[in-house]
Amino acid sequence: MVNVIGLGYIGLPTALMLAANGVEVVGTDYNHSLVEQLNSGVVTFEEDGLPELFKKAVEGGILFSCEYQQADTYIIAVPTPYEKDNKKIDASYVLCAVDSVLQHCRKGAVIVIESTISPGTVDKYVRPYITSKGKVIGEDVHLVHAPERIIPGNMIYELVNNSRTMGADDKSVGEKIKELYSSFCKGNIVVTDIRTAEMTKVVENTYRDINIAFANELAKICRSDNMDVYEIIKIANMHPRVNILTPGPGVGGHCISVDPWFLVGDYPGLANIILAARKINDSMPEFVLERLSDIMNENGISDASKVGIYGLTYKENVDDVRESPTLQMLECMKKHLASGVKVYDPYVKNDIVDNQYHDFDEFLNNVEIVAIMVGHDEIKAEQEKLKSKIILDTRNVCGLEGCYKL
Repeated sequence: MVNVIGLGYIGLPTALMLAANGVEVVGTDYNHSLVEQLNSGVVTFEEDGLPELFKKAVEGGILFSCEYQQADTYIIAVPTPYEKDNKKIDASYVLCAVDSVLQHCRKGAVIVIESTISPGTVDKYVRPYITSKGKVIGEDVHLVHAPERIIPGNMIYELVNNSRTMGADDKSVGEKIKELYSSFCKGNIVVTDIRTAEMTKVVENTYRDINIAFANELAKICRSDNMDVYEIIKIANMHPRVNILTPGPGVGGHCISVDPWFLVGDYPGLANIILAARKINDSMPEFVLERLSDIMNENGISDASKVGIYGLTYKENVDDVRESPTLQMLECMKKHLASGVKVYDPYVKNDIVDNQYHDFDEFLNNVEIVAIMVGHDEIKAEQEKLKSKIILDTRNVCGLEGCYKL
């Protein structure tokens, strides 16, 4: 039996996928209301294909509980934030989960950490903690790191088709967990050591962060000298060995905006390009705010309540607001004592910011400027409604003439 610990964006789909493919699974989370919602038959976030997968998992016998189970395998999928002051990983959630596992597991159980962790986290934190509890690693428990590789909006497909990495002390244990994940994963599954698995996941997201930062820095350079960054990127990408990404208002989500900081925190003085990329991407929400200010001045608008922010999530067509550039920008506005801006996102049902609207037409009727922060399908399909508005399009999705760009 597999006990999946943490039923958020990673843990829940993983638990459902295992159960839907014949594995006995209990999903555990400390959040009682979340567990009650799942037990009532309702998924806890929006994702294409998730309700159908949930139905198959329930038919496969999945259970949800706030209690840890006595199991042979534990998959830990809890948050791993970084400490704001030094950028090092906060491993407290992982260690709390490991502590509870040690109180319930059978001898020889495998603890699989799926949470993204910085290189060396298992050696620095997890091993010493397990040893301090009188357990022998390799006898009482075995350790595996199987970092997730999925993205909101395409989770179900990527769970099945993406390649995976299993880092283990003992190759035979790694092969055992590979077989477990092979119950649903059709991608290539590589078995390696834990440190390599830790580093590989962080490197993947850092690579993406650096490439995004290059596009964002180009946008700033082109804006400073009145050049069209999108035209420049389009032409440059005609070169057979060039593939520049599209600039945007910042980087959000729990992976790209967080993982590179682990390397910066752990390798100060060495992770120089990585640090520069992080600074560039973290500066983009304030850059958008400066563009908004310029556009307001150009159009003789001084009242911030005439400004509408479209999009709260960190990417299109999902309800995930973690590390959202919009939330970062709203925080910048508070620092500048700006208030009254209107906000709307079709995917965010609950009020999480001031002046949040839940009807698109009502939102538009109350603003003169619309800053498109997220390229949801809705905004692409409803552009006729924007014709009377002043538009700042940070995602390059608006086809109307006269739109302001980054």
